[in-house]
Amino acid sequence: MLLAGQICLSKGARPYKYHERRVGQQTSVASFFSWRSHLEYVTLASAWNTHAMQPMNFSTVLVLFLCCVFQLSTMNNFLMTGPKAYLTYASSVQVGAQSGIRECKRQFALEKWNCPENTRSLSPHNGLRSATRETSFVHAISAAGVMYTLTKNCTAGDFDNCGCDDSKIGQPGGAGWIWGGCSDNVAFGEKISKQFVDALEDGHDSRAAVNLHNNEAGRLAIKATMRKACKCHGVSGSCTIQTCWMQMADFREVGNYLKMKYKHAKELEMDKKAARAGNSADNRDAVTHTFLSVATTELIYLESSPNYCVKNQTLGLHGTEGRECFKEDKNMSQWEKNSCRRLCNECGLKVVKKRTEVFISCNCKFHWCCTVKCEKCKRVVAKYFCAHKSGKKKNKKGRNSAHQQ
Repeated sequence: MLLAGQICLSKGARPYKYHERRVGQQTSVASFFSWRSHLEYVTLASAWNTHAMQPMNFSTVLVLFLCCVFQLSTMNNFLMTGPKAYLTYASSVQVGAQSGIRECKRQFALEKWNCPENTRSLSPHNGLRSATRETSFVHAISAAGVMYTLTKNCTAGDFDNCGCDDSKIGQPGGAGWIWGGCSDNVAFGEKISKQFVDALEDGHDSRAAVNLHNNEAGRLAIKATMRKACKCHGVSGSCTIQTCWMQMADFREVGNYLKMKYKHAKELEMDKKAARAGNSADNRDAVTHTFLSVATTELIYLESSPNYCVKNQTLGLHGTEGRECFKEDKNMSQWEKNSCRRLCNECGLKVVKKRTEVFISCNCKFHWCCTVKCEKCKRVVAKYFCAHKSGKKKNKKGRNSAHQQ
């Protein structure tokens, strides 16, 4: 316990930077776990031991954590639910952030910018400090993913302190139906999502304001895509009365919604001199004035996007050379059919065709009872990639490796 107390109270012994950011008279939960992403807290704590440089066991981590909670009396009620609740929330936040990035990669899989590695973190220290149209989507879908997962887990009863939203149960909803069932508790998901995700923005400049706005737009997307579900009640299956509840849409629908917002994102016109003023009063006044005309549901950005066709190591951009695209196929969407033009031709690259051997399941047979067994068959398929036009044409003998389109 003495070691845990020393770690809590000794500034030099902390494995992460501590600073406070007060909200009213309380300290923001997430600011206690800043400098590193909240998602890394458990990893840092379990891997660090000042005396023996050996991994702590779980009980030691809990002792350290409880000591810190005891010492920091200004923590808000959310943290005072204890380490078990915090660690449970943190796990859901991590899963939610990951689901947001998976959806980001799905939405942009066939675009010049395809949600690369350097965007796949909520941490403000990962280089995601630009405020382009693309980063607006990353912030929105990440915040939405965190809120979505927290809400689902809450509604499912995974947390001790929350469950279905029953605030309207029994109230008349309209002609022939009343509120009932188990509505998704989006208020809980929204609250905890804000405490974790928004606390990562500890600045007061225009970029921080834009990121916070896009975080909120992502959370509002969850609400905007919710739908009413109903169940009939009555004699012999009749629908004399219905009970209805609100449930979140599939997360892919949320991704589609935010993709449309991305396409219509608004570039903010700010006073450049004030914007360069950082955290000064001039900058804050400029931000406040500009945001008055922007709806909270819209995505916004400050800077034009870089050229995603070209590799740029400084910005962490890989370019489109070597990217796979798709030729026309009757089962493809129009967006997929145009992928070679978009990724290759529009970037000054040519399309090359490569024949590749793949193994697929074939000759599948049902065996009683109850399995399906398949053989592995080798197939040669054609794949298409973007390549420089300046490259020499392959000899006909090597056409199995590449063909210019």
